[in-house]
Amino acid sequence: MVNKIDSSFYDQITARNSADIKEKIKQAVVGIAGCGGLGSNAAIALARIGVKKLVITDFDKVEPSNLNRQQFFISDIGKNKTDALASFINKVNPFITVEKHVLKLSLKNIFNIYKDCPIIIEAFDKVSEKAMIVEAFGDKRFKNKFLITASGLAGYSSSNLIKTNKLSKNIFICGDNKNEGNEKNGLMAPRVIIAAGHQANMAVDLISKIY
Repeated sequence: MVNKIDSSFYDQITARNSADIKEKIKQAVVGIAGCGGLGSNAAIALARIGVKKLVITDFDKVEPSNLNRQQFFISDIGKNKTDALASFINKVNPFITVEKHVLKLSLKNIFNIYKDCPIIIEAFDKVSEKAMIVEAFGDKRFKNKFLITASGLAGYSSSNLIKTNKLSKNIFICGDNKNEGNEKNGLMAPRVIIAAGHQANMAVDLISKIY
């Protein structure tokens, strides 16, 4: 295990980061709302570049069907997704602080959980949960934060259809806004990872501007 006090190793891990944003990334705190296909992949991407802290929330446990697109292993089955993801993050970059919450997000708890996160990545499966977090961003407590949500990442249509668009002053959406998951149009690693990459990359773009 790498000694977390050995800052020189952090510098080696992040040596290939863009020079103009290195110090900003080291200060960045990002919230991940949901640790499934989108959330786990976006979190690992941000961990690899060395953000300061990730606040991750999910109430679910790892199941075999998750392994086709989520950043978990067979040995993680039955574990809380937050615990399994935090363990993976530590293996990637042990210098990152991971704050875990095993619960279902709602308008009653979301403001407190993400109070220190200027950027939040929405990674929910259900439309009702996506609507909830968008509603939260209409509250004055989140008026100075940024939300990166996603819609349309199922199936195996062209990768080039997945884009990042600005919905409002502080809300961005990644995906093709068309291909939703269902029995005929499944959720699979390639397109899910592409959409999660868009979310993580949008977070980096915001980090470059607000830190």
